[in-house]
Amino acid sequence: MTEFRSGFACVVGRPNAGKSTLTNALVGQKVAITSGRPQTTRHTIRGIVHREDAQLVLVDTPGLHRPRTLLGERLNDLVRDTLSEVDVVLFCLPADQKVGPGDRFIAAELARLEVPVIAVVTKSDVVGRGRLAEHLLMVSQLGEWADIVPVSAVEGYQVDVLVDVVIGHLPPGPALYPDGELTDEPETVMVAELVREAALEGVRDELPHSLAVVVDEIVPREGSGSDGRPPMLDVRVNLFVERDSQKAIIIGKGGERLRAVGTQARQGIEALLGTRIFLDLHVKVAKDWQRDPKQLGRLGF
Repeated sequence: MTEFRSGFACVVGRPNAGKSTLTNALVGQKVAITSGRPQTTRHTIRGIVHREDAQLVLVDTPGLHRPRTLLGERLNDLVRDTLSEVDVVLFCLPADQKVGPGDRFIAAELARLEVPVIAVVTKSDVVGRGRLAEHLLMVSQLGEWADIVPVSAVEGYQVDVLVDVVIGHLPPGPALYPDGELTDEPETVMVAELVREAALEGVRDELPHSLAVVVDEIVPREGSGSDGRPPMLDVRVNLFVERDSQKAIIIGKGGERLRAVGTQARQGIEALLGTRIFLDLHVKVAKDWQRDPKQLGRLGF
């Protein structure tokens, strides 16, 4: 009988390298928000992969990058702290982008670690074979890797192979979470992330860094649930931006955009909480919050 293995794997890479999409594919369900915009992830989100012979806990991190703001510095610190506590690291390098200075910056950081690092070539489905072979060669020259695995999280290509490879690097040990649990993120964080993902859909590039979302409260609606159905929840959420012009973008003409955000986010939140909700969204301006230590603290960074 094979020995049961368990441990933590950290998913790193420069912004928009496909880390959250990979985390969701490995877990088999959405636990990390995804967006075509860089710098979407701001919290470490744990996704849990259950197998008969192993349990793998994935830690999805913000992208490591050269910081330009206090928020950027804090995000980098968060990644470094996470890297020091895991059993294996997955370094995502998208096949459709050349290996660049950002990747070299991260490779240099990872070279200091004492844990195995697996180079994961993401988005392998969007390039031809020749281009993929070329990219794999460049990745192999970038550093000393425990393994190099090309995958496509969207197509499911080699995702199971990657899980096998990662588990091979985990130490023997007991399960760390109950069977069936997919994430240990608090519900309020997941709700905030779903609202932020919906708010980032189709807006101009200036917004992602400037948007913070905080759940004010999740409370059962008075009098609901008396009909035998689960009680309806009132979910109140504040969206913070840095300037009035950004507030106007989120709200949209006649509040149209904010209503669309609410409609999209509500579906995900009802699926997450397993009941009907009333979603109350408010957009507020917190001037230059990314550079202000007090405001960063208030917004949870």
